Amino acid sequence: MPLSATDEIVDAAYSGTSGVGAFNTVQIEHAEAIVAGAETAGLPVILQISENTARYHGSLAPIGLASLALARGANVPVAVHLDHAVSADLVREAVELGFHSVMFDASKLPYDENVATTREITDYCHRANVWVEAELGEVGGKDGAHAPGVRTDPDEAVAFVEATAVDALAVAVGNSHALLTRDAVLDFELITRLRTAVGVPLVLHGSSGVDDADLAKAVTSGMTKVNVSTHLNKTCTRTVRRCLDAHPDTADPRKYLGPARAGVADEVARLLRLLAHN
Repeated sequence: MPLSATDEIVDAAYSGTSGVGAFNTVQIEHAEAIVAGAETAGLPVILQISENTARYHGSLAPIGLASLALARGANVPVAVHLDHAVSADLVREAVELGFHSVMFDASKLPYDENVATTREITDYCHRANVWVEAELGEVGGKDGAHAPGVRTDPDEAVAFVEATAVDALAVAVGNSHALLTRDAVLDFELITRLRTAVGVPLVLHGSSGVDDADLAKAVTSGMTKVNVSTHLNKTCTRTVRRCLDAHPDTADPRKYLGPARAGVADEVARLLRLLAHN
């Protein structure tokens, strides 16, 4: 199947008031698991690579090209997306590699600087027919920098989308990155207000900290793209630990990464079904 465009996947979910899963890969086993899980569920998926992951691999190309190849070989629609880029150079690299979408994160800047910087990125990306996500109202937890109580203001969100021409907006509604427990308290009424006001798909970052019932409620309240990273990392690491505890003399990493990949694939399939059936 040809590489799918992110806007086609997201717009279909947005118009149908369902949700679509966007899962972060750290290594090729993650990417393989995300595609396998989507194929099992028979549902489209967005495979994401963060700036932190690109830095881990030394550049975007190794994991980016592998992810693009997996997406092109899938039998369901798979889009490849750059997540949480703060570097304009990395955005340009993603576009040159063939990514169909990027998330540019200038949310830590003052509002006017966020608008100006994001607009420059959007103009560049739209000339290349690349879809752009941005963030307003800093979502806490990235690199340990929690921002408790921060919420995206609907009026400011409308002005931001109009000024930047972004295609989707990540919002702060009680979510936080890198949570190890699934007990985040979301503001569902705010999600609905933002959905009604903004006019572009909303993105829920930090979804690993949200339990199943509230993920489903977030979608019915107005969220479209739901990002998951830490939850899959926990699944992967838990499986690896279990394998090594049972077989402490194991030397071949395929003996524990293979089961971890299968476990992540199962969880991807489960979450995709949860998000899509609302």
